[in-house]
Amino acid sequence: MNFKGRTVLAIVLLTMMGSVLITLSVADQWDGEMKQASSGSVVAAADNGGQYVLKKQELAKLNAVMELIETKYYEEVDREELIDGAVEGIMSALKDPYSVYMEEETATHFSESIEGSFSGIGAEVTIENGRIVIVSPIKGSPAEQAGLHAKDILMSVNGESMEGLSLQEAVMKIRGPKGTKVKLEVQRGGFSEPLQIAVIRDDIAIETVYATLKEDGVGVIEIRQFSLNTAKRFKEELKRLEREGMTGLVLDVRNNPGGVLPVVVEIAQMMMKEDATVVQVEGRDGERNGTLAKGGEKKSYPIAVLINKGSASASEILASSLQEAAGAKVVGERSFGKGTVQVSYNKALGDGSLIKMTIAKWLTPNGNWIHEKGVQPDITVAPPEIYNVARMSREAALKRDQLNESIRSAQIMLEGLGYKPNRDDGYFSSDTEEAVRKFQSERKLAVTGEIDEHTAQALEKAVVDWLRDKDNDVQLQKAIEAVSRK
Repeated sequence: MNFKGRTVLAIVLLTMMGSVLITLSVADQWDGEMKQASSGSVVAAADNGGQYVLKKQELAKLNAVMELIETKYYEEVDREELIDGAVEGIMSALKDPYSVYMEEETATHFSESIEGSFSGIGAEVTIENGRIVIVSPIKGSPAEQAGLHAKDILMSVNGESMEGLSLQEAVMKIRGPKGTKVKLEVQRGGFSEPLQIAVIRDDIAIETVYATLKEDGVGVIEIRQFSLNTAKRFKEELKRLEREGMTGLVLDVRNNPGGVLPVVVEIAQMMMKEDATVVQVEGRDGERNGTLAKGGEKKSYPIAVLINKGSASASEILASSLQEAAGAKVVGERSFGKGTVQVSYNKALGDGSLIKMTIAKWLTPNGNWIHEKGVQPDITVAPPEIYNVARMSREAALKRDQLNESIRSAQIMLEGLGYKPNRDDGYFSSDTEEAVRKFQSERKLAVTGEIDEHTAQALEKAVVDWLRDKDNDVQLQKAIEAVSRK
């Protein structure tokens, strides 16, 4: 398949060792100061009288542990694995899910994720209170198609518990070759029992920018990820919509997990007046440095930014900057809430491995820190429950008087599609049976009133078709209404 001239983002996230929300350029390329700090960090320590290197007593302690393991441990150990484990332990002591150590192979996957060429399930993860949590599934990815949602908690992978695992260990369990299946057990808010979700790993090629012009003159630009070429593609599509007479603009960053900071700054400043503050960065010393808009202009047409709980990091920078400094309306749900900045150091360690570390907070133009709070919409619109429904188990037919979570999912689907089960508590009632019969009749299925594999498949397909119909997207419709001149 030829993607020449497009922004191709092959997302396998879940190979990224927890590097889930990137808000700075990677590979020591933020600016000259950061570049020098990374490539010359060891030399700098020596030049400063060794103030950053291990003290004699500290080094002796580590050497003693190494000697004990290599001489007394009951079996042979891999010395390189011990060193990697020690570095990983140092990073985990920070208790920051966004600061991680990546061994050479993982570091390669991480770098590829920014350039765009790898494979997996297409979701991003983080650690919250020791649990592995989905930040967001990428649109069109196997993870989204299988029914994974933002805020899902991963309980087990192929029957192996995730409890006590580091983010790196968890990600390694989820990774695997294209075409293979991974079985995930997830805990989802509102469901009493864990859900079983199977995902087929794949190569995922995603164009990061999609633009359409509605009949009423409202342009919609969907940004799925802020990768290296996204700003260029956004500018092209924005200019095209303006040439075609656009009268209002909706920027859709729902389930956009973030990306590269300079890219989102470049996009935001296209719609902001000269010298307006796009974002502020605050370092450990408390000093704040604002990035000012250059080369853009505040647009004469109204702008709305559409967000949800899967909008994170760079998406939140875009939403907050336009909300506070460009008069845009933010529509949808409260966003994820990731307000820190990371830089990746791939030269300091000298062996192909990589340290990705939080080096600052980012704040909105008005100085607000949205970390673990999210961006609050001006117009709050929650999606219908059918958007968050879990897939049904197909191990056995669902029938009258049964009670389980799969029946609850079926009831939510039926209600969303216009049938009337009249309950969503998971009890297969007579009304539920009648709704199933009506669905089966209209879909030319055997009218049994039971949900067998064929009915479950048809019901889930009908839901997917319903979700793909933009007329059913209440959040998008509200955002369009917010910028419409009618």
